[in-house]
Amino acid sequence: MTYQIVSHGESRSFPHGDPFLDGASERGEVILHCGAPRGVSAATDAAAVLIELGNECLGVHTGEDAGREGSHVLGFARYRNGDDPPSPLVELVTQPASDPAAIAAACAVFESAGLEVSVCADQAGRIIDRLVRPKYNAALRFLDEGLASAEAMDLTCRLGLSYPDGPVERVERGGLAHHYAVTRALFEVTGAPGYAPARRAAVAAQRKERE
Repeated sequence: MTYQIVSHGESRSFPHGDPFLDGASERGEVILHCGAPRGVSAATDAAAVLIELGNECLGVHTGEDAGREGSHVLGFARYRNGDDPPSPLVELVTQPASDPAAIAAACAVFESAGLEVSVCADQAGRIIDRLVRPKYNAALRFLDEGLASAEAMDLTCRLGLSYPDGPVERVERGGLAHHYAVTRALFEVTGAPGYAPARRAAVAAQRKERE
């Protein structure tokens, strides 16, 4: 399955030098719009059109129709923890009436490049951020409340839960300002208290604005 990449700026999923970029063709059966796409045209005979997503939903690009939306246009985001290198996981975003052939074509493109694909519905935060961001917020709040030191919480998660790293060290490595942006977007959509940005993340975002 061949693929074509249309660049709209720096891509978080496939930054400069990523091997996936080298496999692209001038014309492909699947078209990927990477970076920060705006005004993407779906008028093409490609098997699938893929739009790289940030914190927004696919519906922002395609529009919605009372739960009947969907076509050969899909969304995607390769998970990365803030400024860390991208992970091997791609979250493929679908809508209620998405074309099964387009989903299969998109999966084939990513999997042929050695990436893993998780198919998910068009919800803010997709799978991973909806799962992990409340945990990071909780750890940051526990730190503010004096429940335990950052080192103690990280050690507890590594030894007690067999995590490769602890929540505080992980969210700080990825960038607290980035965490603030993600959790703020989730909180605005869901209103769930667990997504309300922690104080330390808000402070980091404010400091970044001043720089």
